Amino acid sequence: MPGKSPADLALTVRDRRFGREQKLPHHWLGGDPVASAWFTALSASFPRGEAMFIAAVKAHRDGTDPALAAQIRDFIRQEVNHSREHLAFNRAAEDAGYDLASIDARVAALVAMTEDKPPIIRLAITAALEHFTAIFSHQFLTRPEHFGHADGDLAELWRWHAVEEIEHKAVAFDTLLHATRDWTPRRRWLLRAAVMADVSRRFLRNRWIDALELLAQDGITGWRASWRLFAYLWLKPGILTRVVPAWAGWFAPGFHPWQIDDRHLIAGYQAGLHSPPDTPASPASA
Repeated sequence: MPGKSPADLALTVRDRRFGREQKLPHHWLGGDPVASAWFTALSASFPRGEAMFIAAVKAHRDGTDPALAAQIRDFIRQEVNHSREHLAFNRAAEDAGYDLASIDARVAALVAMTEDKPPIIRLAITAALEHFTAIFSHQFLTRPEHFGHADGDLAELWRWHAVEEIEHKAVAFDTLLHATRDWTPRRRWLLRAAVMADVSRRFLRNRWIDALELLAQDGITGWRASWRLFAYLWLKPGILTRVVPAWAGWFAPGFHPWQIDDRHLIAGYQAGLHSPPDTPASPASA
């Protein structure tokens, strides 16, 4: 049986709003068209994806123990807030000149495909994608340079989202353990491994297509666009390269998301959030 979430883990629903009064620059991430395209493509996928996550977890919450039931409730509240803020960000990105319609249609079609699958598969897909968001979030918080050149409020939107993704990173996984409690460990592992392999292929392929589409809107096309995006993702800052070890950990038979205990990143964010204005924020929240 895999490990467990920390017994004292509590989810905090931070109902915050970002960037409502500001106009988003087109290349909002430090003037870099590649970084701006990649993160805008990610944001474009979040609202529909998070709605799917909520539905998948809710479908299996009956019979969970009180601690997990409370985490599911707060997970849903956090995800609703994330969707709201990224919808606002996406509208601002469209106002700044990005056309996200085809990306949204592509995400809608992918989500619709999951609706024909058994509920347990949808839950496994959710757990796998939540692992992706958690390991990305770990990188965002440990390497502040990812958003070091973004407007302060925009950078804070992504830090806030990252903290809550880390905080609830095992909720879908623990719900999957509950839903498959009568399964053999081998059967459960085979489900996790097969689903993650397929999710990884689809996730990376579709975000790559989405980012290239946004780059094409800026007139960056062909091999130059592909090379610049590859260099950004795999070389410098190389976020995909950096998350490979944590991604691969999923395939260990005894894996649990909290084997990477990064609660210090949550504490660091909270300390920076509540520090006086003249007090430097901690590295995790800078």
